[in-house]
Amino acid sequence: MIFKSKLLSILFLIYLVMSLEVDADDFQFNNYNNHGVVGLINMPTARSFNDAVHGITLYSGDPDQKLTFSSNPYSWLEASFFYMNIEEIQQCRSNIEGQVFCQGYKDKGFNIKIKVKDEGYFPAIALGINDIAGTGFYSSEYIVGSYGINNLDFHFGIGWDALNDQKNSIKNPFGYVSKSFENRPSSAEGLGAGGQFQLSRYFSGKTVAPFWGFTYAYNNKVLLKFERDTTNTPGKVNYELSKSNFSYGIDYSLNNNLNIGLAFERGNHLSFRFQYKNNPKLKSKKNTYEFKKAPKNIEDNKYDVLIKNLEKNGVGVNKIIETTSSIGLDLTQFAHPNLQIIEQIIYEASSEAGINKNIKKDLRIVDLKAVSEIENDDLNAKVIYEREKRNLFNTNTSISFRPFIASREEFFKGALLAENNSELVLKDNLILHTNLKYSLADNLDDLTLPPIDTYPAQVRSDVKKYLRNIDQGILIGRAQIDYFITPFKNHHLMFSAGILEDMFSGFGLEYLFFKNNTNYSFGFELFNVKKRDYDWGFGTLDYENVTGHINFNYRNYGIVPFDMKVSYGEYLAGDVGSTIELSRSYKNGMQFGVFVSNTDVTAEQFGEGSFDKGVFFKIPIYGNLFNYTWRPLTKDPASKLIRRNNLNDLLVRFKPIN
Repeated sequence: MIFKSKLLSILFLIYLVMSLEVDADDFQFNNYNNHGVVGLINMPTARSFNDAVHGITLYSGDPDQKLTFSSNPYSWLEASFFYMNIEEIQQCRSNIEGQVFCQGYKDKGFNIKIKVKDEGYFPAIALGINDIAGTGFYSSEYIVGSYGINNLDFHFGIGWDALNDQKNSIKNPFGYVSKSFENRPSSAEGLGAGGQFQLSRYFSGKTVAPFWGFTYAYNNKVLLKFERDTTNTPGKVNYELSKSNFSYGIDYSLNNNLNIGLAFERGNHLSFRFQYKNNPKLKSKKNTYEFKKAPKNIEDNKYDVLIKNLEKNGVGVNKIIETTSSIGLDLTQFAHPNLQIIEQIIYEASSEAGINKNIKKDLRIVDLKAVSEIENDDLNAKVIYEREKRNLFNTNTSISFRPFIASREEFFKGALLAENNSELVLKDNLILHTNLKYSLADNLDDLTLPPIDTYPAQVRSDVKKYLRNIDQGILIGRAQIDYFITPFKNHHLMFSAGILEDMFSGFGLEYLFFKNNTNYSFGFELFNVKKRDYDWGFGTLDYENVTGHINFNYRNYGIVPFDMKVSYGEYLAGDVGSTIELSRSYKNGMQFGVFVSNTDVTAEQFGEGSFDKGVFFKIPIYGNLFNYTWRPLTKDPASKLIRRNNLNDLLVRFKPIN
């Protein structure tokens, strides 16, 4: 009987290991952990998603709750930022009416993970830092390895600080390199004193805690997780002291994008995790545009067919010129995010029309000439078609959500809005754009706690005064007129006036030198702006300023592709300094990026956080680009005008994606 029992156990173990073959970094069989990092339950792994993957994790545990946005700008780089709430840690402040207001502690933070090597004969290896510039509640570093055998995936690593529970800890291995690694400086003192980078803190401390765990893919829907949980308890989060060294859980996939997770953590409590993740590259293996054929009439000639096919696929035809050797197409378009799609449409539309001549093109957007191939000195050139000039009116009403997360009043606030965006094209280069908002539901009325630091002028930190009035009927988010012109080849101008954004009205201009076959552009912008009143109408407040910047844009096509924008000038609040943005763009218009600004405002004047920084992204959701910018703190210094368009963003789509 003993032999039979052992044999059955061995056979069952073989079944577990061999029943399902799983790719190590597979999108389906890896999920974000409680901290929004690809991992187990609380522990990280060396697994990583492909570039362009992004997701949202909502975690509810004891005593903390977290909302995390995660993304992979590259397959070797994972970045996430989170909002957290700890009800058991109470903060009390006075609101604008002098009343004392107490609520749970809320904060924001940023995580990063870098994959050092992929799995081969040896395990995959990654290192990461959690809460890299926060107040240190989750501050931790780790080095982790992962190795998979069919449907079992094993993980082992060492953790610092918040991942070092001091149980069975070992000496910090970096202490053998330098004694300085044995001294870990304390994180920013006191609640709300974060937002700073402390390089001397990372991977330091006398000891580290070894952790390990594994996942088992039971089938395509169920993923079992087990880990040696080295979360430091109670820590700053004030966790209950661990009753067990282990945490275990189960993840269930509702579909390819949504899953839920339950876990029993450290023998203390059950936690719940809801997760959305998306890999846009899985939607189309070829990742190419699907050309749409336009219906044809019997009397249509080849140019009629060409025009119909181009316009069916979102490319407008201004003029067609025929010479003895080529066809010249003067085109304008708004619908497509990159040059490759436009060229594919032109190729398929001309093939469908039976045009065999060489195609030359001029590409315009809002009448700015971005690509110029047509030569006008051919004496035999003949105009085949020229579009009739006419006014166009486009309008769209949709439902949107305006979030306001981790405010000092409440963890999650926001407004469900009906938004109307309309465009009146008076001429190809003269466009009136309006944005109207109407609140369907919101919980923003009690945003009454005033900002702490408002130096040098209050231009953004009074955002709550605007949001409190978001339920006051139909509001004007934007009402501006734009005029575009390319007076000389590669030299572009944009003039704007009106209500330019939620908080500012004004007028100004932008100049850009943009040459399509180069990987750089440069120019300047200059605007005279006035602060809008809090009623979202046409009125203004007393504050007025002239803001302007010199801009340089660069697109890198090397081993590590990226876009960079460097600007220097005066910001809305009157401070002077520079901003650097680094981002990664994709064919479908998606973008991930980070920015940092440093101005003549000192760290003491800026207050908590010392200087402005954050991340931004554009994610396609249901055919629209969802724009979001995350800052650890809402401050006045380094604030820029939130413009609807800038010339580089309009024209860069005519360059190849890096």
